[in-house]
Amino acid sequence: MADDAMVTIPAGSLRALERKVESFKTLVEISTIISSTLDLEELMSLVMEKAKGVMGAEACSILFYNRDMQKLEFEVAVCEEGDASNILKKKVLLDIGQGIAGWVAEHLEPLVIEDVKKDPRFFQGADKMTGFETKGLIAVPLIGRRGLIGVAEMVNPGRFDFDMEIFRLLCRQFAIAIENSFAHKESLERERLRQELDIAAALQRSFLPESPTFSLGDLSVSAVNISAAKVGGDIYDFVTPAEGKLGVLIGDVSGKGVSAALYMAKASSDFRYISSRAESPGAVLDGLNAALSRYPRGMFLTALYLIADSAKGEALIACAGHPPCIRITAEEVRVLSVASGPPLGIVPASYETTSITLGRGERLILLTDGVFDAKDRSGGRLGFEQVVEFIRRHRDEEDIVRMIVDRVSDFSEGTEWADDLTVVEVRRR
Repeated sequence: MADDAMVTIPAGSLRALERKVESFKTLVEISTIISSTLDLEELMSLVMEKAKGVMGAEACSILFYNRDMQKLEFEVAVCEEGDASNILKKKVLLDIGQGIAGWVAEHLEPLVIEDVKKDPRFFQGADKMTGFETKGLIAVPLIGRRGLIGVAEMVNPGRFDFDMEIFRLLCRQFAIAIENSFAHKESLERERLRQELDIAAALQRSFLPESPTFSLGDLSVSAVNISAAKVGGDIYDFVTPAEGKLGVLIGDVSGKGVSAALYMAKASSDFRYISSRAESPGAVLDGLNAALSRYPRGMFLTALYLIADSAKGEALIACAGHPPCIRITAEEVRVLSVASGPPLGIVPASYETTSITLGRGERLILLTDGVFDAKDRSGGRLGFEQVVEFIRRHRDEEDIVRMIVDRVSDFSEGTEWADDLTVVEVRRR
């Protein structure tokens, strides 16, 4: 059997082949690191330390592209001088096109510069701030699925004889890993926010009455409260400020979301304290207005508060910029005219009290503007008069509150509710 043929490889080609194998091994090692964690800080530190060691570089860094500012900012800077890293991260911002990194970000092309002093694009400001001396530089754009992520730099590398295609492939993998880390971080943040909103919603519900229905003597009250989001700014409450007296509050905080919910919770707490010590609705709103005026400007509460005698049906009503209530009698349905002052929490004010008497079988409908401001798919508004007319047509129905809510739901079908909705009925049996 003939001996296997011997192949002679030139020393230069052999060395190039060995470097290629080394590059692939490095690529595999860094790929393993990239797939080992979704934590962005850990990922960047591990990869940059590994790349710094392979390239024999004195320092390395990653600049992220801040889309809002349209600038590059140092996210990671690995070098022997810890102070230099902190200075870069805190004080250095580069415009797109400024410096080597800015040029790479603008043109999305890598640069290999063995002597930065000969390159007019080099930005000397960072060296002046840190005291570090940059001699050579390798800068590569990090490009993800949504475009530019940033620029990776190797500063003063010990070698320049590397395969640029391998280096580009490595940076593409790194960019994808960074995007995955971003997505993971955003997912964790959304989950954290969801949990916090669940807690906030539960806490907010604790400020509402335990049951949406309540009875005292001849009077009964029922309510429906629906938030447009997890948490809302509508408020209602039932209290017994004195023996034989039923107090009913409905209100609407300006704004939406968590800030409105927090304001609502504070208003609810203040109301319960003040209503237990004041004898008339006007005095309660006076006190609540003074309390809310101490909180940050820009938010306010519209409110309507009534105190009714459970035996006689006499009711005292005070209003602070809130929509009027609707009175249902055996003969008619009409909007009840009561004196009104400004919303609570804006300016000092004194709130008047209006007196009425509820006859047997009569009802009052209290509501927030989420009822009549509801919109259909074409943007048309339901309107207050249309709500009054709907109540007029269905005034003999037992569960008028639920029917009003169903009317709003039908009208708004196919749209997201833009505002919270609350309907309260006070009835003298």
